[in-house]
Amino acid sequence: MKKYIYVLLIAAGSVKPAIAQQKAYETMVDGVKVIVQPSGNDIVEVQTIIKGGVQNYPAAKIGIESMAINALTECGTLKHDKNSFKNQLEKISATVYGGSNKNYSVVRLNCIKGDFETAWPLYVEAITMPKFEPKEFERIKQDAITELKSEESQPDIAIDKYADKIAFAGRDYAKDPSGTPAIIQKLTPAETKAYYQSVLTKSRLLIVVVANLDRANIEAKVKTMLAGIKQGAPFELKKSFFRVYKNSFSSENRELATNYVEGVTSGPTPGTPDFDAFNVAMRIFADRHFLDIRTNNGLSYAPSAWFSSGATSAARFSVSTTQPDKYIAVFDKLVDKIKTQGFRADEVADMKVTYLTGFYYKNETNSAQAASLAANEVLHNNWRRSLTLVNDVKKLTAEQVSDAFRKYIGNIVWVYQGDTKKVNPLLYTNGTLNKGENSVSH
Repeated sequence: MKKYIYVLLIAAGSVKPAIAQQKAYETMVDGVKVIVQPSGNDIVEVQTIIKGGVQNYPAAKIGIESMAINALTECGTLKHDKNSFKNQLEKISATVYGGSNKNYSVVRLNCIKGDFETAWPLYVEAITMPKFEPKEFERIKQDAITELKSEESQPDIAIDKYADKIAFAGRDYAKDPSGTPAIIQKLTPAETKAYYQSVLTKSRLLIVVVANLDRANIEAKVKTMLAGIKQGAPFELKKSFFRVYKNSFSSENRELATNYVEGVTSGPTPGTPDFDAFNVAMRIFADRHFLDIRTNNGLSYAPSAWFSSGATSAARFSVSTTQPDKYIAVFDKLVDKIKTQGFRADEVADMKVTYLTGFYYKNETNSAQAASLAANEVLHNNWRRSLTLVNDVKKLTAEQVSDAFRKYIGNIVWVYQGDTKKVNPLLYTNGTLNKGENSVSH
């Protein structure tokens, strides 16, 4: 299951992260926002973001954007075949690669500053002149199908996908960016290329640069890259609040060594006032959840709870256990206790330090800094949040954190995979505390 390990290295007040050493800025190049963070080192990280994610394609075509982004660097360009393209990068130890999630896709360039002039044209080729060569496309398609089939046999991944499918039914967030074997199998190079060209528009793009590069050089290079890219229709990522009106329970009987339970409920939308307080609340809850479920009751090896933020945010809880009914009883008591008593001031203070230290520790690299700036701009419409987070979190009070938990942790969509004879659905839908509905409405 998912594990959250917090390491306290130094007091948050003394952290001087690389991300804040020099002043970041934004500039507009041909209608595309470019965010630049001077790095203080000789590494260059460029990330080109295509906004939209699962909002860009119908459920019948899930996986098409992921395949398209993968093809950019795995199927050659109009100037280089795949091997030649990769060989050129290897000569200078540069990397160009991409990935997709539910909110956006990203194509990355990482190299040392001295090789930037050599690496940049290859990066531009991948984005603006992909070949989608049929033989190579078939290869990556089969690789994707193999990976998806492998995931089907991994309970941790399977329960997450099942939870998405049930909780977000009818919403874009029910779509799996990776697709399904059946859908991926039918994709053709021509169809995937046409799709890529339809979303590669200036209106969907965001570019993030973390490097010590001259502003004029950055703007000139971006302008050249954008020259062949159409403007496209105006685009704005749609954010929606996930509301659970009543507890529900869905199950699948599967022959597994243990049983898997996952719950999904509301979380604040990025850019709203409760976001930081709820983030801290869920981290404290994750620790308490672990202590109660594993340490105090021995019900699971790796119980977890986390805040999954995105265009549709949600709080999630998961556990693998041989005693699912005992789990929900302990879970209900824990939630009820927190809603009644709130979080202690000392644990909120400790978690704020732990959270901030972990945030800056993870953002030591140029790649991580760029990813943080990109995510904050796409989801919060505020890339500067990545730079102001320490002060924002320091201001939070125990009351704000407790109130955020009470506000959003209410009715829950529960899903279950395993031996269905070992679970009583009524305990999940009606609660175990004999107080009627065991949650507050949002």
